[in-house]
Amino acid sequence: MPSPFHRTPWTAFLESLRRVRGKLAAKLLFSERLNSWVYPSTEPAAEPTTDERYRDFNRSYFAQFYEQEKMLADKPRMDFYHAAIARHIKPGARVIDLGTGTGILAAFASRRGAARVYAIDHSVILEHAKTLAAHNRVENVEFISTHSKDLKLDAPVDVILHEQMGDYLFDEDMVVNITDLRDRLLKPGGLILPARFDLFCEPVKIRDGRFVPHIWDMNVHGIDYSCMDRERPQDPHYYHIPAADLGYVDYLLSEPSPVLTIDLQTLRAEDLPKEIRFTRTITRGGRFDGYVVYFRAMVDDDLALNSSPLDPGRATNWGYRILRTDREFLADGDVIAITLTIGNWPQVDTWRWKHVKSAGITSP
Repeated sequence: MPSPFHRTPWTAFLESLRRVRGKLAAKLLFSERLNSWVYPSTEPAAEPTTDERYRDFNRSYFAQFYEQEKMLADKPRMDFYHAAIARHIKPGARVIDLGTGTGILAAFASRRGAARVYAIDHSVILEHAKTLAAHNRVENVEFISTHSKDLKLDAPVDVILHEQMGDYLFDEDMVVNITDLRDRLLKPGGLILPARFDLFCEPVKIRDGRFVPHIWDMNVHGIDYSCMDRERPQDPHYYHIPAADLGYVDYLLSEPSPVLTIDLQTLRAEDLPKEIRFTRTITRGGRFDGYVVYFRAMVDDDLALNSSPLDPGRATNWGYRILRTDREFLADGDVIAITLTIGNWPQVDTWRWKHVKSAGITSP
């Protein structure tokens, strides 16, 4: 009779199986990835950060052909960049093209003789950029699918080329993205194209046929809405209007002048002001409907790009913002003192504005 401790092949197999099962259980217990797969968490997923949401938006928005078409069809935009690259990118230069899209600026740089162009984008449009580069025999361009903050190179570059301007200049995180690349990957004395920007915030009158008053200012065939003044929306988005229509703005009430000028060659993100105070003297009286916000980009004194809704040579790809104000009429010679307070420059919903009229007589 065999001993009870005698190991048959079958019992040896079962014992080996138990050992493997034990090891797998331990691995599952201590492996966060496997554990979360087998035993999904019942905790609600963390809300994405503002930066994560914006990255997701970028990936989908700029992958659309129509968005790329608008940029490519904007003649002032394309002429501006073509001229800037022709003037300032020299043969043998190493270049970062941030937000390359279809790769058009990288192609311009390559044809100027750049030794290497690092074309960065985190949208699937990058696959089309590669196809276009091959089709047009564009050489010396390396397409890299990454966010700029994760970009690492073996040596610094001579030029950072970008088109990171949003409708109100800051809303594509231009300052943070470019200054990060500048500090990590740009040679001392290297160039940022473009680097200089003016921001405008000008009192404006909307065309009469297009103007939409606040609801509490309305009276429709004798129905008075003034009681709605007590129900003013708390949503900050209500108080600014995105626009791209050149027929929307009638005229500026004063002579435009930049409220902020920045140079990305030297700017630090933390140096952007949180409050701007400025005055405007009314040179053309009328209904004061708000402030129009737009920008000007400059490479040289004679090479600039403007998004003003009243500039016939404006870059058509960009819109502008109207920051709404309460209804008021201003006369020639009136002076308004304006305070613009900024919570976070890339998020216009955190902007606040107010003014005080300090001279002149209000029209009826």
